[in-house]
Amino acid sequence: MDKKIYELIDSYAEAYAAHLARWIQVPSVKDEASDGAPFGTEVRRMYDLALADCEAMGFATRGFEGYALDATLSGESDEAIAVLGHLDVVPAGDGWAVPPFAAVREGDRLIGRGTSDDKGPALCALYAMKAIKKAGVPLKKSIRLILGCDEESGWEDMAYYSQHAQMPEVGFSPDASFPLINTEKAMLHMWLTAPLGAEGLQVRQLCTGERLNVIPGESKALIAGDAQIASKIAAYAEKTGLPYTAEVTSEGVWVTAEGIPGHGAYPEGRRNAIGMMLLLLRELGVQGALATLADAVGLESNGASLGCACADEVSGALTCNMGILHLENGELRCTLDMRVPVTANLEVLRDNALAALPGFTATLVEMKEPHHVPAESELVSSLLAAYHEETGLPAEPQSTGGGTYAKVLKQGVAYGAAFPDDEDLAHQANEYVYLSKMITATKIYANALVRLCGE
Repeated sequence: MDKKIYELIDSYAEAYAAHLARWIQVPSVKDEASDGAPFGTEVRRMYDLALADCEAMGFATRGFEGYALDATLSGESDEAIAVLGHLDVVPAGDGWAVPPFAAVREGDRLIGRGTSDDKGPALCALYAMKAIKKAGVPLKKSIRLILGCDEESGWEDMAYYSQHAQMPEVGFSPDASFPLINTEKAMLHMWLTAPLGAEGLQVRQLCTGERLNVIPGESKALIAGDAQIASKIAAYAEKTGLPYTAEVTSEGVWVTAEGIPGHGAYPEGRRNAIGMMLLLLRELGVQGALATLADAVGLESNGASLGCACADEVSGALTCNMGILHLENGELRCTLDMRVPVTANLEVLRDNALAALPGFTATLVEMKEPHHVPAESELVSSLLAAYHEETGLPAEPQSTGGGTYAKVLKQGVAYGAAFPDDEDLAHQANEYVYLSKMITATKIYANALVRLCGE
């Protein structure tokens, strides 16, 4: 790659760090829509900031009513390679050692919600484009950075963008990990409801989770009982080795289950606090819908008791996460988020899950097909070559249960910015990036974009 591009990217290091801090300080969590702000006022504020920043860097920009924006570095032809990132973030959640939107810097680390998912990587792509532009590299194809505002929820942003602009056919999303992900599992999302029931242990309050794709790290419930129930909870905690606490009050007993939070697609090493709560409530004598959930889901992350466990060589095993469990007006509402191997049948899995949950009604079901780009394609080979050249590390394509904007492209892959040895803190407390690694990622993206678009 042009030596000048390396020099420019290195010279941007402190500017990048300050820039990312400004972006992190906007808490762009989806909220109620208002005029001109389809995903809430803070997401709109982030959208306006990013649009102004792209314009200030000298790129041709377009805004799409608060849904998405794009910034283009023009080449000789109108054909564009897309880079798709997002500006929205999941809620901060509990367990932070620093304020989640303060953008605290500790040496080479910048800590805050969105540093890795996905503001940091998206900004890497923008600075890669800036370096290519400043270096005067001739391009035969254009580079188009598309930044959406609803990736963590319903992808309404990409639907709106596709209706109002021509989506490129080829590109990548810097919203996962290196070396490269060319296979994304299918998704089966289910919203389920059931009456609580009047028999057995009485649960008076229970409200856990905000997003279906997050493994909740804490669950609290108010149950009928006294010190005797609290003693049973302590005994169950000792028997299982799981962290539960109980507080006896005039209202009843408040019980807390402490899990290990994470991204719903990656349950390894995590512990779902909802599953913990369900197993405890079953032990204490709960009946009806909560007992059904304990039997069919509990702490399983493979869907086995739902009749949904499956795997294939291309994409690995199915994962299942219950991210939300709410009790309101005598009715339970919960979610199941399954990441499904590419060879599995989504309709069969849906039917199996419903059969294992008698008494529950599916109020909404979403099915998203899998996505795969052949390893021998020009896109995959070019991106792997860029990664290997910049790092010297092995470069083989991988599969994931995560879903990225790569799926909106005919040929799209997920490409960084997490490195193989990075700690996985997606959707967790104390999310951070190493700034030096983000500069390396910027060089990888510049290398890749020159390979795909340069003369």
